[in-house]
Order: sequence, then structure tokens, then C-alpha cells
Amino acid sequence: MSPVTDTATFTVSGMTCAGCVSRLEKVLARQPGVVSAQVSLPAELAEVSFDAGVIAEADLIDAIEGAGFGARPISDRATDEAGAEAKRTLITLAISAALSLPLLAGMLGHIPGWLQWALATPVQFWAGARFYRGAWHSLKGGSANMDVLVALGTSAAYGLAVWQVLAGLHPQFEASALVITLVIAGKWLEARARRATNRAIEALLAIRPAVAVRVGADGGEESVPIHRVRPGDVVRVRPGERIPVDGVVLDGRASVDEAVVTGEAMPRDRGPGSTVTGGTFNLDGLLTVQTGAVGAGAVLGRMIALIGHAQATKPRVQRLADQVSGYFAFFVAGVAAATLAGWWLTTGDLAASILPAVVVLVVACPCALGLATPAVIAVALGVAARQGILIRDAEALEAAHALTLVVFDKTGTLTEERPDITNIEAADGDADALLALAAGVQAGSNHPIARAVIEVAAAKGLTASEVAGFRAVPGRGVVGWVGRREILLGNRALLDEAGINAGTLGARAASLEADGKAVIWVGDRGSPTQALGLIACSDRLRPGARRALTALRQAGLKLLMVTGDAPAAAAATGARLGLAPDQILAGVHPEDKIAEIERLQAARERVAMVGDGVNDGPALAQANLGIAMGGGTDVAIQAAGASLMRAEPELVASLVHLARATRRKIVQNLAWAFGFNLVALPAAALGQFGPVPAAAAMTLSSLIVVGNALSLQRWRPPGGPV
Repeated sequence: MSPVTDTATFTVSGMTCAGCVSRLEKVLARQPGVVSAQVSLPAELAEVSFDAGVIAEADLIDAIEGAGFGARPISDRATDEAGAEAKRTLITLAISAALSLPLLAGMLGHIPGWLQWALATPVQFWAGARFYRGAWHSLKGGSANMDVLVALGTSAAYGLAVWQVLAGLHPQFEASALVITLVIAGKWLEARARRATNRAIEALLAIRPAVAVRVGADGGEESVPIHRVRPGDVVRVRPGERIPVDGVVLDGRASVDEAVVTGEAMPRDRGPGSTVTGGTFNLDGLLTVQTGAVGAGAVLGRMIALIGHAQATKPRVQRLADQVSGYFAFFVAGVAAATLAGWWLTTGDLAASILPAVVVLVVACPCALGLATPAVIAVALGVAARQGILIRDAEALEAAHALTLVVFDKTGTLTEERPDITNIEAADGDADALLALAAGVQAGSNHPIARAVIEVAAAKGLTASEVAGFRAVPGRGVVGWVGRREILLGNRALLDEAGINAGTLGARAASLEADGKAVIWVGDRGSPTQALGLIACSDRLRPGARRALTALRQAGLKLLMVTGDAPAAAAATGARLGLAPDQILAGVHPEDKIAEIERLQAARERVAMVGDGVNDGPALAQANLGIAMGGGTDVAIQAAGASLMRAEPELVASLVHLARATRRKIVQNLAWAFGFNLVALPAAALGQFGPVPAAAAMTLSSLIVVGNALSLQRWRPPGGPV
């Protein structure tokens, strides 16, 4: 029996640098039943895949806490707790600064050594206690992080100053105290910046209603916590309230602001039979809704889980950086030891040799290296969500920047599922009578063409004919009785089987079909010599579909449209979209789409597949990047690496441009992080600057990386917001 693999995402507190990430991943990977673990520093998330029969979520939380960090399920994420922690850090920083600043005067000999000792001690062992705790947990876990470097460096500087006091020399307590103060200041600023990268999840959590008004069987109402609402329950939503659940409207009508889910600015009218989504805003009506899904199964819950998963996963470039960071502290400790030995052998002065070794420990900056990629990814995911794009994981974002070709499914992706009625032609010249007759016969059908015919008749103010004995003829059309006439409506095969001749309309039908239009015939079984008329329709292009293809072409991407349509119909649609004949693949059966993707990949193309249907699922999974259109099926969304919350093809181009901007930011950050350490470590070993400037430079390096990542928040799609 195969194991049951679950995935859980936790918020993690107490991480300070990339070394913490590496250590926590190792701790989780060692737990029995854990299949994989990924930890993100800027998102403060850990995603763990595990065998549910061996280990439970509670055990994983215990393991995280046993490693010295705090943990809770992502659904319980609390922004007020993060704010309280930031406030405590700020208070610690203020006290540490108040004690450390007078030591600058001590550098000039204006403060006695014993007083400097008294001022520096609480900074070292109270304000700096966090570094000792972090170092202990790190070393106990078999790794070394930034806390180890700070604890080693400041302890060495503090110990040197104490020896100077006892030896009657002028002490240098300002080195250890100011380093601790500056590092705490840097951590506080860094944490503030990192919290800005988590606003996508926090914004979603903030809009979840805490309570719902449940309607009992007797019609009575009670306010209950949202977690007590179950599928099938009926809830009532008043004007100005957020809809608490996913469900179907039973009664009432209202305009609903769905921007939080779809990104669409215009409200939508919702009435009986309409579906509504939890977290959306009821603007002006009283709605009674039957619950379909709540909690993690609802759209909002899936969005939170999807963003959390994406923030916790890592692209290949970040995994490499994390591996480097995991060994970085040991490397720096070795450089510091070599610096101490080199200066001592050169000068013969042990006291003077300690200072440059301390500076090496202080200036080293694994944080910048660890934050270089995840900070950018976290910001990019938030930006994508605001644009209406949900990205499953960091690898999907990484794949998007390297695409060479985009394959579009036609129906439901580039075209709407409802066609446009283009021609209504009656043998007797009375097009309105033919349309009313067709609308009546089609009333019992839910086929997209039937709905289009009925809509056109209604728009013209026509009264549909009364029809009896409706029946569908699979693969052919529909039949119904209007009075004593048996009316047939469908394809040419339906009329041929009934012995009805196309008559004078045959040539016209051939001309319309040559233009790529579908022809629906209307005939009377009692009048076999002449069809009553025909109705022609063509695909209705999605608004912006042609602009989307133009934008992708300008971005240097190749395009291909695949469809099961006949070549003539596919060519007609392709021409309206601005596609060349070699960019159209017609007559493709659903099961053949995946083979076509494989063929393109064998030709060394990096392929994105854009689709919306159940039959697109395998192709979406096979592509280098699957993109599910808004309104698509759950199968398509689950198979895709990215989901568009609005059915707008232009969002595909936005995703590509955002992925490329994200890649540029990652490269810039990694270049800075490696470059800084490449310059700073040799300079520190050669005694080019002291501990205080070293601490300031280390803090500044991390802030530059985070600031560069946050600058991505200003990104907008080319040509303005979609």
C-alpha cells in the first residue's frame, strides 16, 4: 500500500539568515516520514511534504520548535504577532543604543574603563542574548549561521576589552556594543522590509470574514464563527458585508465586488443560481447563499495555500545559493582564524591581532546571499497576485522567463465558448420568423450555439415559438414539434437523414463554410424539397486576444494555436487573430495535444501551454509552464503552474514580462551579495576598517538586497495595468 503524502505549510518565526534556512531544512528532512522540506527566509514559511501515516503536522511543529524556532499553520498566520515582535525588537534596539552611544566618548578616554564595562555588559549579554541563543541552536543542529559569527566576533571583542581593563589599559568596549546595536538595527529594518513581501497572504487573510450569519431550518438567524459553517448550510449576507463562503445564491440579487479574487474592477450582478466566492464584497443587496465550500477548500483558502506554497518553494538558483550559505559561516570562521594567526606571526602582538579577526567575523554577510533570491520571489508573487495571476511555485516563475514558444488552446482561451451569430438566412426571406422558430426549438438545449441563438432572438424582441416533443439527436442536432410541423435544427447530416434538400441555400452554405463559419440548418420534415433556412456562426474572440498575441510576439516568443476545428474554420479564426498559417494547428484531438507539446520540446523549445478545459490538463502538465485561464476547470488549474484569475489572454504577456523582471532582480542581488563578500572579507583581513564600520557595512549589504527586491513592487505591465 503506497504512503499517503500530505503537504503542510507553516509560518516560522526566529529565522535570522540563510544559515537558519539550511539548518531548519536539515532538521525537518531528518524527521521520520518527511519526504521533502523547503524553507523561505523572507516569506518566513516552511513547506513540508510528509507521509501522513508516519508523522502528523503537530510533530512537525514540535520539530521546528525543537530547532529553536516558532511555528504555526499558515492558516493561523497572525500579523499582529509579527507587529508585537517588531515592537519588542525596537525597544531592545533603543535600550542597546542608549547604552552603546556613550562608549563613543569612551574611545577618547572621557569615560573610566569600569563605567564602560558596566555599560557594555547588558548590551553584550541582554541585548545580544538573541545571538547566543541562535548560535547555540545552530551549532546544536550541526550548522553555523549569522548568529554564530556575531556571537563569536562580539564575544572576542568584549573579552579583549575586559582584559584591557584588568591590565590597566584603555579598553575598546565600543567595538562589541556598537556591533550588536547595529546588527539589531539592521535586523529590525530587514524584518520590516521582509514583512512588506508577505502582504499578498496577509491581504487575503485580512478579508476573511470571522463570522457568518447562518439561517436555520425555521428561518431564524444566528451568528457563528466561520469555522463552524459546513457545506450545505445556508447563510445570509447583507449589503456592505463580505460573503463568508463559496456557494450558490438561493434568493436575492446584488452587485458583488469580486476584485479580490479576479482582479476585475467592475462589480458583477449576482442572483438566484449564480455562484459567489468567499471574501468578495456584497455592495447593495440581500443575498441568501447555500454554502458550497469553506476553509481550505474554498477559493480564498486555495489562493492562500497556493501563494504560501509558491513562497516556500525555491528555484534552482536559490537552492545553489542556500548550499553556499550553509558552509559560509564555517568558511568565515576559518578566514578569521587565519587572520588572527597571520597578524600574530607578523606583529607578535596577540591583542592587536584579535581586532582584525573580529572584523572578519563581523563583516561577513550570509544574510544578503540568503535573501538575494527569495526576497525577489516573494515580492514578485505579490505583484502577480495583484495583477490577477496566481503562480504555483518559484520554479513556474523561473520557467516563465525562459519560454521560447506559447501554445494556445483555441476554444475558451482565445475565443469565448459562446459563438457569434453572423448570418440568418431564410428561404422565404423572413429571417425573423426563422430565428423565432430556431429559438423555440433550441430552448431545451444547453449547447453554446443554442444559447447564442436564444440570446439573439431575445435581443431582437422576438417571441420564441412554442415547441413540444423536444429531443436531441446526438452528433446531429435537435428536433421538436411546432404545431403540426416537425422542425429539425442541426448539421447537414441531420437534414440528409431526414431526406430534406438544401435547395437554393446549398451554394450559400458552401460559401459560408469556406469562410470558416459553422452552419446550422433549419428544416421541416414535411417539406423535403427545400430547407427552411440556415444560421451561421463564428468564434467570438476574447477581448484583447489579438493584443495579447501581438504583445507576446513583440517579446520575442513564437506562437501556436491548436484546435480540433476543421482547417477552414481554424484558418478563419487564426486570420482574425493575426496568426500566420504555420502558427495554426487544426484537427488536433484532445489526446493529441500532449504529443504535440512533446514534439515541440524535442525541438528544444521551452513551451508554455495556455488552456482552460479538462482535456487540456495533460498538456498543461507536460509543458514547461502550464497556464490555466480564469474560469477554467479545476483539472486545468491543478495541472497548471500558473492560473489567470481573469479570462484575459493579455495576462499571459504580463506573466512573461514579470518573470523576466524578476530574473533581472535576482541576478542583480546575487551579484551584489557575492561581490560584497568578495571585497569585504579580504579588506577586513588586511585591517582596512574597524568593527563598527564593518557592522554598518554588513547591515547595509542586507538592506540593499531587500530594497532592490522591494523595488519590484513598482513593476507594471508594458502599456499600463491590465
